[in-house]
Order: sequence, then C-alpha cells, then structure tokens
Amino acid sequence: MTLVGQRDPALERCSSGPLVVLTGAGLSTDSGIPDYRGPGAPARMPMTYQEFVSGPAAQQRYWARSHLGWSRMRRAEPNAGHRAVAALGADVVVTQNVDGLHEAAGTRDLVALHGRIADVVCLTCRRTTPRAALQQRLEEANPGWAARHADVAVRPDGDVDLEETADFVVPACVDCGGPLKPDVVFFGENVPKPRVERCYAAVEALDATGGTLLVAGSSLTVMSGLRFVRRAAQHGIDVVIVNRGTTRGDDLATHKVEAGVSEWLTALAAARAAESLS
Repeated sequence: MTLVGQRDPALERCSSGPLVVLTGAGLSTDSGIPDYRGPGAPARMPMTYQEFVSGPAAQQRYWARSHLGWSRMRRAEPNAGHRAVAALGADVVVTQNVDGLHEAAGTRDLVALHGRIADVVCLTCRRTTPRAALQQRLEEANPGWAARHADVAVRPDGDVDLEETADFVVPACVDCGGPLKPDVVFFGENVPKPRVERCYAAVEALDATGGTLLVAGSSLTVMSGLRFVRRAAQHGIDVVIVNRGTTRGDDLATHKVEAGVSEWLTALAAARAAESLS
C-alpha cells in the first residue's frame, strides 16, 4: 500500500503506456455528490429494479425523491479529478457513475456503464428523452414540492431521504402513456451486454500492449466493476487501485494507493504530460 508523501510506484507505473480507467462514486465526492461506501457514508439500500417495476406506488416514491435530488445533482460541476481523467489520454474510461461529470469534463472514449441520470426511458415504447424535459413536467405537475422539501438530504444516486410521497404526481410517457424510468441500471438490473463486452475488450487489449487498469474512487463492492479487475488479473495485467478505504479488488491489485482521488489523478495527469514531452 502506498500513502501520500511516499515514493509512489503506482504513479510511476501509470505515468506512461496504455491505460484503461475505471471510476466510481469516490471521484465525484469533491463535486458535492455523496458516496455510497466511502469513509463515513451511511448504510442504505437504493430502490431495486424489481421494486421499481412492481407498480405505480413504487414509481411515485422514486420520482418524488429523484425530482428533488436531481434538481441538485444537475448543478454539480466536474472537479479536478474529472478534469485529470479527461487529460490522461486513456484508451477507454469506464465509469460506474451516472452523474454525467466525465462527459462535462470532456472525457473521450467513455463508457457510462450504468447509464446517465440525465436521460429517461419509457418502459413500454423504449423512447429515450432528456431528463430536463421530464423535470419541467414534474415541476408543473407538483408546484411548490421542491420548496416544501428543500432541507432533505441528497443521496448518491440522485434522489433524497424522503418518506412522504403519496401526493406526488408522476407524468407518463407523452408518446404511449407508459411508465418512465431513469435510463440507468438499477440494482437487480443487468448492464447492457454491448457495454460489458466493450469494457472486457478494452481490458484484454492491455495484455498485448503492456498497459494498466487503473481503478479510481471505487470500492468495487458490486460485480459490475469488480469483474473487470478480475479479468485483468486473469490476464496478468497490472491493476492499480486508488481509493480511500479497502476494496474488494485489493487482493488482485499490483499497487493499492490510499490517497485522495482528485489529488492523485491530478499528479498522474501531470506525470503523463511530462512523459509525453520527454
């Protein structure tokens, strides 16, 4: 394990050569978006896909909370860590986050593994529309709702800590009248296969190029991210993990760094830029 202030072999390993980056919620905490599992994060269980599709009551509860949470999340700005990732020149950046901050920072070759909270999909006709348009409809259907609940705590997945939702009005799809869902992967829902295959291919390509898989700000608690670390280890590919606290991938890591993610990534971006000029 490497601590801040020590010679950093992980930074040296990542300062040149091909790189695939996997990011998690810990990268967005500096943008004011709370983390699920970082130090001090409260234990909680987000709504599952099975619960969401169980009927209108669950959907009403979800959208009432999300209406408040997203109105705050959409104001978040990319932090130094997001900007550093955009500057790394990585072959592919895979993010488990749905906040859209990598896109806002200008990251190219990005796979949003769990989708984007800024998009909405109809579960009946599958039409995808911008969340901003739905937000306006929610505001019109529920005047004063946001003001009445302005003090509730925001959660990492774009909703809030709120129990009283029975009077919240949820609009339906304007095309077919079907139920609307954020175009993100819920717990209990599968990541679309093409996304997974693209990520596996990017990781496996590092084998031939001597590249590195860098994990930044993820505890790797869920299999959707951990599987790529396992695949890299199976192929003998170096894995660098930068995260405060333990992760499920620590035993598979070539290097584990206990450091602030934004700080470390900023140093890495500077190191790769200097290497490219040498």
